[in-house]
This record gives sequence, structure tokens and C-alpha cells, in this order.
Amino acid sequence: MENGTKKVWHFQAAANGAANGNGNGKARSKAAVATIREVRFALMDNLNKEDQRPLIELGHGDPSSFPCFRTDSAAEDAIVDAVRSGKFNSYGPSAGILPARRAIAGYLNNGLPYELSPEDVFMTLGCAHAIEVTLTTLARPGSNILLPRPGYPYYDACAANRNLEVRHYGLLSDHGWEVDLEAVESLTDHNTAAIIAETARKLGILVIADEVYGHLAFGSNPFVAMGVFGSIAPVITLGSISKRWIVPGWRLGWLVISDPNNVLRNSGFVDLIRGSLNTSPDPPTFIQAAVPQILANTKESFFARINGLLREAVDLCYERLEDIACITCPKKPEGSIVNWTNLVSL
Repeated sequence: MENGTKKVWHFQAAANGAANGNGNGKARSKAAVATIREVRFALMDNLNKEDQRPLIELGHGDPSSFPCFRTDSAAEDAIVDAVRSGKFNSYGPSAGILPARRAIAGYLNNGLPYELSPEDVFMTLGCAHAIEVTLTTLARPGSNILLPRPGYPYYDACAANRNLEVRHYGLLSDHGWEVDLEAVESLTDHNTAAIIAETARKLGILVIADEVYGHLAFGSNPFVAMGVFGSIAPVITLGSISKRWIVPGWRLGWLVISDPNNVLRNSGFVDLIRGSLNTSPDPPTFIQAAVPQILANTKESFFARINGLLREAVDLCYERLEDIACITCPKKPEGSIVNWTNLVSL
């Protein structure tokens, strides 16, 4: 209060769209409350606190909370060795330290018809950070991005925060959740920033391949990295150690340019990624330093055990859900830790 008058503050949250005059603040608010975390917390808040029955939370999404999913000792030892070395307590380069980038390039080179180099790899603070950097780099006035529905709501929230128009294409549940390519073509125009290889080449856009669940495959179809098709259309590969090693709290991810024809480099896109990383946080240096040892020393038996546990969990969950009248599962999952279901009215 000054002289009995109310102090006027000259700032305002953009939730009502006043910041840019186009209502985008409303879109950001809507996208934020639709994230998996927000929906999960809302459901938990609405539980009957007096009900003493034990709760099995199917929306948890973090196996690391359970002892049977503890990460491999080789990963833990790598972190301890990096910390005790005393060599990784300082800031690192914004793109990540060279040993980590070199190790990730080697890890992803397996099965590719071309060679990735450390210069193609950028370390990020988890895969979520890689998503943010990618969409920040793609955002320009009037641009749009094609996202799958159903999909990961975090992309919608990040796109809304960067004024990217989101256009959703369907996934065909009766065809194993394949992309509806006809719908993709109908949604695309000259402002579309990203979307699948041959279709992307035809339309002149790039592909964002979020492969954080890439190797958690336990069905009849093996995982094939999208980077294999990088010579057809440029691919940005996103990933992390969070899911395959069951360590989401370590927040170590990567953004990789899978583009042997250098389309993204020649267009200045890679320089924009570097610029974005210069103004964002880095993953801890000691965790980056542990990456080469983690990748080299983790035995295949660990991955086989984890995938076996996930397959058992999927089988049990799928069978039990089939007994619930208001829930249908179009297809039993063959990978990841997620089961897509439909709620139907009775």
C-alpha cells in the first residue's frame, strides 16, 4: 500500500492468453494438467482415505521402486568409481563430456548402416530434457508438429509451451498400434516440423524417434532403431538409461543426430541444438563419466531378467484386466512398461 492505494504489479501469468494475445496460455495450462503425473496425482487425491484395502497402483510407471527391478551392480559400481575418482566434480561442456558421447555413439552404432560419431551425440538431463531441446529448436512462428494419439502427453505440454501447434494422427489399435499414414499425410502442410521415414521424406520433414523404451521388447517383433532409416529422412533419436537400466532418478539422456546425409547440420539445425543446450542445465558430470563403464560392463543376463519380469507383469495385468467389464485391451503389449486400455461405459 502506498498512500492508501493498492500497489499495481505489472506482470501477469499467461494462463488466460494475455501474454501473447492468442490464447496460447490456455493451451499451455490445458496441456500441463493432462500430463501423466498430473492425472495420476489427481486420481490419488480422489481416493477414499477411509478405505483400508491395499492399493495396487497401475499408473506408477517407475519399476525402480520395487526391489526385483534393482539396476545391475555394474551400473552402481560405475557411479561409485566415477565419484571416488575425484575427477568429475566440475562443470562439463554443454553438449556433454567426450567419453560419454563417444560411448553413446558406439552403443547406438550397433545395427546402423552408417557410423555415428561423438559429434552427433548431445547429453541431456534425461529424455524429457531431450524432448524439450528438440521442440525448442523446432519452434518458429506458425509451425506445427504431428504427434500420435494415444501418445505421451509430455510432448503436447512441451509443444504448447513453445507455441507449436499440435496436430494428432491416429494409431490403429487393430493393427498393433501402427501409424495411420493416410491421416499423417492429410494433416501435413509446409509448416509441419516433424514426424516416419518414407512418409517424412515425401513430405520433407524430419522424424523424432523417442526410443527410451527401445530395448524393452519381449514379443515376437524385435526392436529396430529408427536411425536405420536415417538416410531416407533425417532422424533425431532420443533416449536415456532410465528405462533399460531402471534408473529414472539418475536423469541421464541423449539427443542424437541420425542423419548421414547431414541435412540437419547443413540447415543449421544442429547449431540451434547447441545454442539451446548452452542455456539449459546439464546432466551431472559424474553420471556422464560412468556411462562408458555402464554400457561396457552390464551383462546381457540383466537385460534378459528385466524383460522376463516385464513379460510376466504384462501377462498377469492383461489377464486380470480382461475380467473387468468396463476395460478393454485392444492388444497385449510386446514391450515397454505401459498397457494401453480403453474405458467403456456399461
